[in-house]
Amino acid sequence: MTHPYPPHHPRLPYLGRHHYFLTFVTDARRPVFLTADTVDLVWRQIANAAARHRMEITAYCFMPDHLHLTVNGLHEASDCKAFIKAAKQYSGYHFGLNHRCRLWQRYCFERVLRDARECALAIGYIVANPVRSGLVEHPSEYPHLGSQRYQLHELLEICEYRDGWS
Repeated sequence: MTHPYPPHHPRLPYLGRHHYFLTFVTDARRPVFLTADTVDLVWRQIANAAARHRMEITAYCFMPDHLHLTVNGLHEASDCKAFIKAAKQYSGYHFGLNHRCRLWQRYCFERVLRDARECALAIGYIVANPVRSGLVEHPSEYPHLGSQRYQLHELLEICEYRDGWS
């Protein structure tokens, strides 16, 4: 039987100054991102992996059972595949030390964002996710949403978020 997740695409540019939309799903879709302590523990390790692999996290949202990220390479040697591996490995290891269980499903969803419009659409999807899921009425109310580069109001401007938009 074919595995439902395809391997990395051989022609996608995983090296360099490219932008990506990533989704990591928790093991068995367990809702683990329910407290600030757990989110902070995992976030620190993902930010560490980003720094080591010269990636910048433009937007992120920790939902109860998954994490959305937009990231971009900061250097010609930035390696998104290495970042994905390290982010999941570092965060999974530290989460496991504290919770005695596996954090992530084996694979992730990834998409190369080709231009500024696709980046804005991906950011819009990320900031609206807690609203669409009924967790909050406005992204500003959700505590596990952010960026290494922008303030929340800037993310909302980038994607032209409006109240009620989803």
